[in-house]
Amino acid sequence: MSEPTIDRADADVRLPWARKDSGVPRRVLQPLQSFLSAEFAGAALLLLATIVALIWANSPWKDSYQAFWHTRFVVGIGSWSVDLDLVHWVNDGLMTLFFFVVGLEIKRELTTGELRTPRAAALPVIAALGGMVVPAALFLAVNAGGEGARGWAIPMATDIAFAVAVVTVFGRGLPSSLRTFLLALAIVDDIGAILVIAVFYSAGIGIGPLVVAAGAFALMAVAQRIHVRSLVIYAGLGLVVWLGVFSSGVHATIAGVLLGLATPSRPFQRPAAVSREAERVAAATEDDPQPPDAEAQEWLRLANLSREAVSPLARFEHALHPWTSLVIVPLFALANAGVQIGGGAVREALSSPVVLGIIVGLVVGKCVGVTGATWLAVRTRVAVLPEGVRWAEIVAVGATAGIGFTVALFISHLAFPLDDTPTIGVLVASVLAAGVSAALLRRAARHRASSPANPASGHADPRRAQRSGPGERRV
Repeated sequence: MSEPTIDRADADVRLPWARKDSGVPRRVLQPLQSFLSAEFAGAALLLLATIVALIWANSPWKDSYQAFWHTRFVVGIGSWSVDLDLVHWVNDGLMTLFFFVVGLEIKRELTTGELRTPRAAALPVIAALGGMVVPAALFLAVNAGGEGARGWAIPMATDIAFAVAVVTVFGRGLPSSLRTFLLALAIVDDIGAILVIAVFYSAGIGIGPLVVAAGAFALMAVAQRIHVRSLVIYAGLGLVVWLGVFSSGVHATIAGVLLGLATPSRPFQRPAAVSREAERVAAATEDDPQPPDAEAQEWLRLANLSREAVSPLARFEHALHPWTSLVIVPLFALANAGVQIGGGAVREALSSPVVLGIIVGLVVGKCVGVTGATWLAVRTRVAVLPEGVRWAEIVAVGATAGIGFTVALFISHLAFPLDDTPTIGVLVASVLAAGVSAALLRRAARHRASSPANPASGHADPRRAQRSGPGERRV
């Protein structure tokens, strides 16, 4: 999300006003840009939106909250139109972009990230599976035979934004491989949630619209094959895919995931070839041509080549990630987290088996599932711990995975569309999981800082040195 830095020693580079070292840019705009580029900015805005939604829904103007989000909004012409209220435009429309970015992240991890090789993927995949199966099983144990059993998937999800923010704030001093492990685990978690939504929380399937969506998707694949690069064509076909999936009864956000997975992860141009072309253009053009834009076509062509030296996946992720994390997800929280908590509503909700199942699943099930599956994988030598990571830190990450806010809320509204009680369960469980996670992370960080084996302390553990040969390394 952060902008590339410019060497200010180069006097020939003209900085934009917002990046100049004077007045308003230095005191206002640059601190704001630094905050928005920080990892925890999305989580901070998500938390703020949740608080605003709760205050609004419990204020004297609570009726306006429901009235606003249930305002109808029609897009289309005549019979070719989509008529939804604002909350469904957020959940089915804007959240498609969020899941599109999730699809991009999954594709990146599968092609160049932690999930690109079976050995690297083994531990986060197994840990994530444990972190999905155990919470779902605990939820079903609490709700066995009841109507609430259909919400079994709610405690399966991990909120990446909140989880990373908690690790960033409270896990200072812990190895970076722990954060990488958490991210890979959360990505696998997202894959599981997407499959669950597609299979278990879709309405009756309409074959006709699904065929239309599949046809548009196939045309996108053909366009990629013959090297069509027009964004307008892909945007149009992507809209057809979304409309087809939306009309078919499969949840519309699945279209976003599929489009993200189909996005090319390789650049259209070889970076070395573009570098050589840049040198040629720089040598063949003047610094002060007359008229000023006399050589504009050369530079526009080079700008286009430079853009194509970055993969479409990286370009889309760079362009959309700020919008999804700083706008769309907080907007989703504002539209969905506004539940009434006064008049004994929380006390009544806590007596619900659904809420109890969510709390037990997220707070206990996630920690036990992630830690237990990780221990089993290491014990059976299927995988090894990330480099430098200790078991106490794995337990802390397991607790962090219990912060299931965004996707858990999303699934709860699919499972119980007319009931706000599960929303209270997700809010309470996520707060509890965040508190437990913060305490465990701080404890692990303090223990590492005071440990004799900590390189920062200047001491080494001789037993460790004797056990580790020159070629031994934990991955």
